[in-house]
Amino acid sequence: MATLRALECLVALVDEGSVTRAAASLHMSQPALSHQVAALERELGTPVVERLARGVRVTAAGRAAADEARIALDAAARAVRVGRQVGAGNGGRLRIACAETMTAWLLVPVLRRWRARRPGVRLELTEFTSADRMVEHLMNGATDLVVGPEPTATTAHVEVLGREEIVVATFPSHRFASRGSVAVEELADEPFVHYDPDNGMAVWVDRFVTEHQVRLSPVLRTRSPRTAAQLAGAGMGVSLVPVSALAGRPAAVVRRLEPRVHREIVALTLTPSDALVRRFVADLRGRGLPEVDTAAALPTA
Repeated sequence: MATLRALECLVALVDEGSVTRAAASLHMSQPALSHQVAALERELGTPVVERLARGVRVTAAGRAAADEARIALDAAARAVRVGRQVGAGNGGRLRIACAETMTAWLLVPVLRRWRARRPGVRLELTEFTSADRMVEHLMNGATDLVVGPEPTATTAHVEVLGREEIVVATFPSHRFASRGSVAVEELADEPFVHYDPDNGMAVWVDRFVTEHQVRLSPVLRTRSPRTAAQLAGAGMGVSLVPVSALAGRPAAVVRRLEPRVHREIVALTLTPSDALVRRFVADLRGRGLPEVDTAAALPTA
């Protein structure tokens, strides 16, 4: 296949009308240019220039090939420009998968900043209720970056962004509302708003209460921690929710567990050296996980 350099030599010959001037315009020697032209002629199976006593003349085949060569050279130049833009974080596409509670709580400020400072980058966001489903999405090549709680297992590159507290949500007239905190054992036999098995919180909660030898009494299940907080606030029972689910200010009364409990929030990718992924994760790490608004959601005691 003809090289871009050979095509560049042909275009220079057409534009300059002379081997000497064409070589000079490309900052190469005349023999080197002639070698490229000869290679191109072998590839095409026909002469692209006629050797005259005084110089050369481009053939009809050479001119036709030069017209197409200009298109190829322009495309190659665009490819280089785009690659440089993406490498500098100013172009391309970044596909992000995140836990649904992470969007408003963690991602929105970073997404807003990227929209303002990197308008050439196309951002695509997909929300999930399961960390394991997000990992499947990543492994299938459908996303570039996953942000959320740790999945059950993964072979992807993992970066820890911070730790998120898990709290108790209930309604204002519940006995927990007058407490500064709630012991894990007190959840036993309470009407409990649990999670659908497809939500990673279901696995987390079951594992957590099993470790503390506590038996729950689920009254209903939901896929969403935000919905769990709202249902608890509406008097359906109590629930364990991540603080990111409180970003919408649900009407629930929220109390800390005693002792306090956290889960790690991570970023996962298969391409940690990718320029856009690397920069986005760096911005997430630089911002850090939001502080809990204790005045609005949690008691200070």
